[in-house]
Amino acid sequence: MKINPVILSGGSGTRLWPLSREQYPKQLLSLMGEKTLLQQTVSRLDGMEHVADSLLVCNEEHRFLIAEQLRALDKTPADIILEPVGRNTAPALTLAALALQKSAPDEALMLVMPADHVIQNVGEFHSAVKAGAILAEKGRLVTFGIVPTTPETGYGYIKKGDDHKVEAFVEKPDAETAGHYVRSGDYLWNSGMFMMLASVWLDELKRFHPAMFEACKAAYEQGRRDGDFYRVNAQAFGSCLSNSIDYAVMEETDRAAVVSLNAGWSDIGAWSSLWEASVRDEQGNVIQGDVYAHETRNALLISQHRFLAAVGLDDIIVVETPDAVLVVHKDHAQNVKEVVNRLKQEKRSEYQTHRRVYRPWGYYEGIDAGPRFQVKRLMVKPGAALSLQMHHHRAEHWVVVKGTARVTKGEEVFMLTENQSTYIPLGTTHRLENPGNIPLEIIEVQSGSYLGEDDIVRFEDKYNRAK
Repeated sequence: MKINPVILSGGSGTRLWPLSREQYPKQLLSLMGEKTLLQQTVSRLDGMEHVADSLLVCNEEHRFLIAEQLRALDKTPADIILEPVGRNTAPALTLAALALQKSAPDEALMLVMPADHVIQNVGEFHSAVKAGAILAEKGRLVTFGIVPTTPETGYGYIKKGDDHKVEAFVEKPDAETAGHYVRSGDYLWNSGMFMMLASVWLDELKRFHPAMFEACKAAYEQGRRDGDFYRVNAQAFGSCLSNSIDYAVMEETDRAAVVSLNAGWSDIGAWSSLWEASVRDEQGNVIQGDVYAHETRNALLISQHRFLAAVGLDDIIVVETPDAVLVVHKDHAQNVKEVVNRLKQEKRSEYQTHRRVYRPWGYYEGIDAGPRFQVKRLMVKPGAALSLQMHHHRAEHWVVVKGTARVTKGEEVFMLTENQSTYIPLGTTHRLENPGNIPLEIIEVQSGSYLGEDDIVRFEDKYNRAK
């Protein structure tokens, strides 16, 4: 029986701000190694036999970024299912199970993996998956429990019994209780990874949450194909209650089983977790980017944009990006989400986007802004095109600095090369395309009474974005 990897990529990773943001969350970042966390997850079963292409469930806003990261690996997904709204992991898994039941001629065996975890010993992981498959094929709902290395209070625990039986799921404990759990040897960290037959999952969900099952079934059956993606029905899915795999089924069922996993696992749930999972220098520091550390120990120092110097600091985390800098003591790393909450309350953009914002055609990056103007640098990938569009409140001036542009301006269509420019008056229909074989780079100067990204009226779009 083939293993069908189901990768859940709906998380936002607020505790890893300012690198992780709502429109570019942690699973899309290269935090450990050259591959992103998503790419590591997709590649995790490479070398195992009887493994099907991965099926992904993701936030609609991230669809092009995820598809691009898979293309970079030269991997074709079984499907990418889009969630119009977040409803936690149980509905997401149900969509995947419904899709696999429809496409698989035989019983579909699912290996459910969050897209943002790190596993350093892939061989041990493969062994655990094989053990889990034997149990899952017998109708058990398998969870993978991590052999604890410390009395961690940030994870839920699983009490294991005989014959892989789950004795109990335990909520996040206090420090004293966590120490007792670790010393007893009877408890494992709850990893959030699972293995089961699609049919068994659906049967158990119908048993415990029939309304959730019906909402997901309606959402999937009323969905439609959109290029590389499958869009479920937004209204039907929106009516579904939010719940996790654990709460919805695993803590209710009598079929739960657990397989122990000792493979260098981490969910990278906070900056302190990244420090613990990373290779450290002689002073215990983890350093990325242009950084100088003097008399500094056990620190995580990340610089993306400029020179960073740390002097006489211990147990500190500093993360520098082009538009935000985080400084936090490791003991308070879990509280970074409070910064994100404050940014949301103040309706600031830093919680949502980076200075560089990715689009299916490439990206744009803010350079300067002031009253009634802003300057951006655009990179358009070879063969890509922006939508045919119009703005009600702004005019644009484009200067080509690299590559060749095909410009539509009203009824005109013409080419621009390096150092040539054009002006797009307010209210004029226009499009920018890259017909060449190298990236097209444009400096765009916008001027007008309102410069928000929502001042776009789309007439045509090759990526099927909303008009």
